[in-house]
Amino acid sequence: RYFLVGSNPAETKYRVLKIDRTEPKDLVIIDDKHVYTQQEVRELLGRLDLGNRTKIGQKGSSGLSRAVSAFGIVGFVRFLEGYYIVLITKRRKMADIGGHAIYKIEDTNMIYIPNDSVRVTHPDEARYLRIFQNVDLSSNFYFSYSYDLSHSLQYNLTILRMPLETLKTETTQTRQESFDIFEDEGLSTQGGSGVFGICSKPYEKYVWNGKLLEAVRNTIHRDWLLYIIHGFCGQSKLLIYGRPIYVTLIARRSSKFAGTRFLKRGSNSEGDVANEVETEQILYDASVMSFSAGSYSSYVQVRGSVPLYWSQDISTMMPKPPITLDQADPFAHVAALHFDQMLQRFGSPIIILNLVKEREKRKHERILSEELVAAVSYLNQFLPPEHAIIYIPWDMAKYTKSKLCNVLDRLNVIAESVVKKTGFFVNRPDSYCSILRPDEKWNELGGCVVSTGRLQTGVLRTNCVDCLDRTNTAQFMVGKCALAYQLYSLGLIDKPNLQFDTDAVRLFEELYEDHGDTLSLQYGGSQLVHRVKTYRKIAPWTQHSKDIMQTLSRYYSNAFSDADRQDSINLFLGVFKPSEGKPHLWELPTDFYLHHKNTLSLSQTRQSYTYWWTTGVLKHLPLPFDEVTSAENRRKLTVKKFHKYEEEIDIHNEFFRPYELSSFDETFCLAMTNSARDFMPKNVGIDPSPFTVRKPDETGKSVLGNKNNREETVLQRKTAASAPPPPSEEAVSSSSEDDSGTDKEDEGAVSQRSTPVKVTDTGDNTKITENVVQSTKDVYGVNLSDIPSEDDLAIYTRFVQLGQSQHKQDKGSQQFSSKHHLDGVINLIPISSFSQDNIYEVQPPRADRKSIEIFHAHIQAGRGNMQPLGKDDFLMYREYIRNRYM
Repeated sequence: RYFLVGSNPAETKYRVLKIDRTEPKDLVIIDDKHVYTQQEVRELLGRLDLGNRTKIGQKGSSGLSRAVSAFGIVGFVRFLEGYYIVLITKRRKMADIGGHAIYKIEDTNMIYIPNDSVRVTHPDEARYLRIFQNVDLSSNFYFSYSYDLSHSLQYNLTILRMPLETLKTETTQTRQESFDIFEDEGLSTQGGSGVFGICSKPYEKYVWNGKLLEAVRNTIHRDWLLYIIHGFCGQSKLLIYGRPIYVTLIARRSSKFAGTRFLKRGSNSEGDVANEVETEQILYDASVMSFSAGSYSSYVQVRGSVPLYWSQDISTMMPKPPITLDQADPFAHVAALHFDQMLQRFGSPIIILNLVKEREKRKHERILSEELVAAVSYLNQFLPPEHAIIYIPWDMAKYTKSKLCNVLDRLNVIAESVVKKTGFFVNRPDSYCSILRPDEKWNELGGCVVSTGRLQTGVLRTNCVDCLDRTNTAQFMVGKCALAYQLYSLGLIDKPNLQFDTDAVRLFEELYEDHGDTLSLQYGGSQLVHRVKTYRKIAPWTQHSKDIMQTLSRYYSNAFSDADRQDSINLFLGVFKPSEGKPHLWELPTDFYLHHKNTLSLSQTRQSYTYWWTTGVLKHLPLPFDEVTSAENRRKLTVKKFHKYEEEIDIHNEFFRPYELSSFDETFCLAMTNSARDFMPKNVGIDPSPFTVRKPDETGKSVLGNKNNREETVLQRKTAASAPPPPSEEAVSSSSEDDSGTDKEDEGAVSQRSTPVKVTDTGDNTKITENVVQSTKDVYGVNLSDIPSEDDLAIYTRFVQLGQSQHKQDKGSQQFSSKHHLDGVINLIPISSFSQDNIYEVQPPRADRKSIEIFHAHIQAGRGNMQPLGKDDFLMYREYIRNRYM
């Protein structure tokens, strides 16, 4: 058998999975659900090693050998023979949200489970394995041990703020899973010692390994289940006069109706659309880490194909194949299903920004516009007017060609109106300065204002035909507008406006371009053709040749490699399941029947033509149905009670690991773009604010983004679209010699963190230090050894005289102030009888009684006289010992 041993990051708690290898086709996994200590695991593995040796006393013929070290389980898959286990063997930290690390999968390993002695071979197994491995798990797949990536930050923080009463009724398991030796001391019944941890079910639409975990989901403990998302994740640091603000962009690609550009268009029969991606920008002050004490803000927007039955025939070998509507849908059935999903997840209003062409010589893109308008106006008849779907058509291509119109200015107007309607999420109430000096735009902002801050209600859904180039620019403009409001809400700028050519917007633009390139590679097979600079009309002339190359690359990919990629995605996501006696994947003429369930069986329940939404959704609008407190939503939550001294919820110990030697490489393993280092000009006397408009020639990075500048500075974002993985990660294993499982050991949305992993190679580090360490002449404009000039000395002398005359105190005013003495104000009483002197008697601040007692106890402890310990101290110490060593 295989034994899978997993530990928590501190390596104090372990779980063990036993996988049976004698079954040729079935998966037999035994999880004893017991939490082991390090000592227990060593003893268990020692006993197994002894019991499996062929001859007692022969170490060479050990029955237990280490197969692989891994960071998590992706899942289990079976084709025509036995099951394989897919393990993450290499990872890289990409972002950090409130101390929760987000990792990118760098490498995986597939291990065949059944023994060779029971293996039943099949001639087509190798071909299926090759197709499955065509899905490159090392390109843009992300996971986190402790943060739910399939949900938005708003959802994750909303369920954490659920009322305690509802949680207490949900807690069924009050006893600890392991034996509690201090149970009789009454610790568990102590008032106020309980902390509730909440773990929510992931949102299936954005989970890519759901089918791979299906076989084991109900048999093994949930700590083993690691859900992965596909899309993009990038993080940059915005330095505002030394205050670190992290800007994070997370894109989740839908796993329903997933595929490549011309093979997946429109919608399937369940209302899932092609190329559907939810993009979330998260902004937070990195100087405070925890979710409860820190300032967090997020804004979500969506892109996705037009929700109709339509396709393009690629057999004609034309660059733009004609658009055909495959089925008549007079009652907007699929559009209704699609917008129903959106109302449940985002609330109202849903705003559609349609960027397809309106005027064409030959009717091509306009077909989609006309059908979408008809569908939206039909569905709006039955919705209350205040929650109606808002439709904004805007022919972006026409405005781009016009010399009179500035595309981005027009987009900015649309973005302002959209953000005003939806609002954004922030987890703290409005700051006092915005109440004192209210901004007109701020007061008009929509969304839902609650006691703890603001909630985003509704969402913008942007689409063109491909949802790539035009959509990315429109999303960037809306994101830029939302970013201004987010910065304003955290008290970092005095007006919710951001100008182009500032360090902050350049940093944000680079994030969005990386995001656009990555999503475009996944769906279209090439990077973006038209970028923000193209629409600003400041792109260099060399950009046009690059655009032509990207167009050719996209055409080649669509014509030759898309079909193979589509087969791989269908197999990976479990849309197609191989079985004996049925046609193989490569024998199918089309995958239409796999994605449209209604072609194989008729649905028993027919959807209403007029009441097209799920029951209960309208009652809570504009709030999203998924976030309200209801019995249905509570069933998705798992609640566990912890003691306040327990290791899993100790943020400091879990994150900073004070009990072990840490290296700088591992602690600072996240190489992010920094606004001060990468975008701020290096000239003297420059305003360091990232909100100052710079000229194109005075930036850290050229505004035109020429390649040479990028290569000289070691600042390229490390996404799959741009950089190879670093070489030094293989040596870092996830735990001690016993561990070959996941790092995950904690339930709930309480602080559960994982070990940072070394990701920067030494070559990078040396270059970065060369970049950062500069001479004083470069930084300050003067050499500090220069002697000040006579003029400067004269100014300094005058400054000193001003200070001296300032200190001349009138004794009458001194006596007056001593009569009106205020507590807490330190009085300055002149000691010298000479009026020129500035020597004063200082009255020390008063210390309270408790502080004095603590100080005396400290002094006594230094002399060896220890204070007697109270009951609370004993309980805390025992709890610490129990969690740490037992």
